[in-house]
Amino acid sequence: MRIIITKDYDELSKKAAEIIIGVVKNKPNAVLGLATGTTPLGLYGELKVDRDKNGTDYSKVRAVNLDEYAGLGADNKNSYAYFMRENLFNGLNIDLKNTYIENGAAADGAAECKRYDALLESLPRDIQLLGIGSNGHIAFNEPGTPFGATTHTVELAASTVKDNSRLFDSIDDVPRKAYTMGLKSIMRSRSILVLATGANKAEAVKNLVNGEITENVPASVLQLHPDCTLICDSAAAALL
Repeated sequence: MRIIITKDYDELSKKAAEIIIGVVKNKPNAVLGLATGTTPLGLYGELKVDRDKNGTDYSKVRAVNLDEYAGLGADNKNSYAYFMRENLFNGLNIDLKNTYIENGAAADGAAECKRYDALLESLPRDIQLLGIGSNGHIAFNEPGTPFGATTHTVELAASTVKDNSRLFDSIDDVPRKAYTMGLKSIMRSRSILVLATGANKAEAVKNLVNGEITENVPASVLQLHPDCTLICDSAAAALL
């Protein structure tokens, strides 16, 4: 695992943007695996600035997202589909028809998971962006998720609900279930980029890098990936 420690969040975002932009320039029809939450917001801002200044072309890029809240349609302002349009896609020249995410409003959850798995098989990712939860989860794969899991519906842990509540008006508004790309699918990406910031992620980062490889810490499976880069700020790296 390659580890890059930055002095602050701004530097982390710029380093991450350099990597993503490099993938797109080297392969104009790249498949990007993308993530939501507050951690990648700086990166997404940098990608939009680069697009405006340097004209990096996303017209042939495909984008596949990790997860979506169950019960929220794509037009709900708290959905991840809405988040991605507002915070990234609308600032790039990417064709929204080439952006994919689970259907949070699907009537049949099992069928939706099967549909998304088939989509992932047809779109092997050149790079998969990840954050890491304070309990070591990646995407919405909570502790105890089998390493062989594919797309599935998950009951969100209390710590995850708390982490994500900053994006809602109230913690009571945070959905308790979500669809998520499984760990097996994540590991199939050709390369993986993990971002971690803040002292509250330090324990998770320590377990990611140096801990036992165990389903109790889902992120620990990334130790087995042949091309994984971790970028973290000094606070998140405090226990390394």
